[in-house]
Amino acid sequence: MKIATIVGARPQFIKAAVVARAFRAIYDLDEVMIHTGQHYDENMSGAFFRELEIEPPRHNLRIGSGTHGLQTGRMLEAIEAVLLEEVPDGVVVYGDTNSTLAGALAAAKLRLPVFHVEAGLRSFDPRQPEEINRVLADRVSSLLFAPSAHAVENLKCEGITDGVHLCGDVMYDAALFYGTRADQCSRVLERLELSRTDYVLATIHRPETTENVERLRTAMGALAELNRDIRVVLPLHPRTRKSLQEAGLIDDVTQRLCLTEPLGYLDMIMLEKHARLIATDSGGVQREAFFHRVPCVTLRETTEWVELVEMRWNRLAPLTSVADVAAMLRDALTTTLSSAGDPYGDGRAGEQIARILARTDCGQAALVSM
Repeated sequence: MKIATIVGARPQFIKAAVVARAFRAIYDLDEVMIHTGQHYDENMSGAFFRELEIEPPRHNLRIGSGTHGLQTGRMLEAIEAVLLEEVPDGVVVYGDTNSTLAGALAAAKLRLPVFHVEAGLRSFDPRQPEEINRVLADRVSSLLFAPSAHAVENLKCEGITDGVHLCGDVMYDAALFYGTRADQCSRVLERLELSRTDYVLATIHRPETTENVERLRTAMGALAELNRDIRVVLPLHPRTRKSLQEAGLIDDVTQRLCLTEPLGYLDMIMLEKHARLIATDSGGVQREAFFHRVPCVTLRETTEWVELVEMRWNRLAPLTSVADVAAMLRDALTTTLSSAGDPYGDGRAGEQIARILARTDCGQAALVSM
């Protein structure tokens, strides 16, 4: 079987590594990895492949950044050309990025079956580009690998039941597998002179935050207020750095927070595992906080990971004012949380996905998906 895997952003590299490792263990897979180049910075891309021990992509499309329409259109054209050249039996897409949507559409137009890992997630906020990408990718997929019971129910409510599999979250597999490696290999705590549970880890990168000056100012102001009480570490995404520079905020933020360059995956895991609190606008970091049993505040109005809010391991903090967000962050620092269940499976999602793909009749799947 030949499978084309479409990736473009850091979280997708991690998910692809989990599934590919599981697939190699049980099946003779010819995997063609296609990297769209959505994340192209060395620390955002190249370093990840080395740390995750992933073979370099067979095709790097080097699309780069751009508006949503421009970026997605270029990806769609370039992915289609590669699929026509490689002629895979099916196409795996991950998550909810523009790479996800472009890969799913290119495959569907060529009547190739689409296999969506992380299907069924919904924030129910149509203003989010990611929400559009999720819904459309699910609509053209023939196999939908849902990470949680909530995701399965979302699909059912939309009339999608065929090909749906509750497999758990491959990011949980990654947290377990690479968490041990991080303890062994990462020295980021020593480099940054951090003590365990004596700092807050923050990540800010989503366009709805970085491209709105007032929201960006509010997020940074709240983190700076919190830094009065406990050190706040902020690995700076290239998009965020650019927005801070354009808004004239970079000097102030540099003075008031502990900024670092984008970090490798093992260093990020290490920081996540040992933080007292995580503040983020990222979907992936929300779950990673929970996997390591660290409380999280999500700097957004909505989340696609509703289980974590219901379990109180995550709380939403809309970026309305510095005072409100800072108060919520401080409250989260002192809140004691109860033990948690396992809404995202048992850490063997990759194995389940690989076994389902291995016994799939791709020809029949393609007919079902159209």
